[in-house]
Amino acid sequence: MEHDDRRESRRASLDIYLNKYVGGVPYLTRTADISPLGIRLAKLIEPEHPARKVGLQFQLPGSSEVIYAEGEIVREWERGAQTEGSSIRFTLITERHRKQIAGFVRARAPLAA
Repeated sequence: MEHDDRRESRRASLDIYLNKYVGGVPYLTRTADISPLGIRLAKLIEPEHPARKVGLQFQLPGSSEVIYAEGEIVREWERGAQTEGSSIRFTLITERHRKQIAGFVRARAPLAA
């Protein structure tokens, strides 16, 4: 059974750069939006790869705390033969960081759920 969680929680726009780790190697990527369940990313500079599991390292605007999370790619957008962006579902994140993200989302105008 395939689970599609794209609309299970409120999201907020988020335009920051973050580190996306693929096979232990960091690549710079840019966010589009975030929810307590996951994050949507635009690909900047990284090779094509079959990996579905990634590590993430980022800071929310206004916070000095670095959030570390692991996630699974659940959706990708392509332009031609190149992957342009992806949706990542958090699979490992502390409850404190999940609550911090939820507070960030509540404090901003959420995108349509």
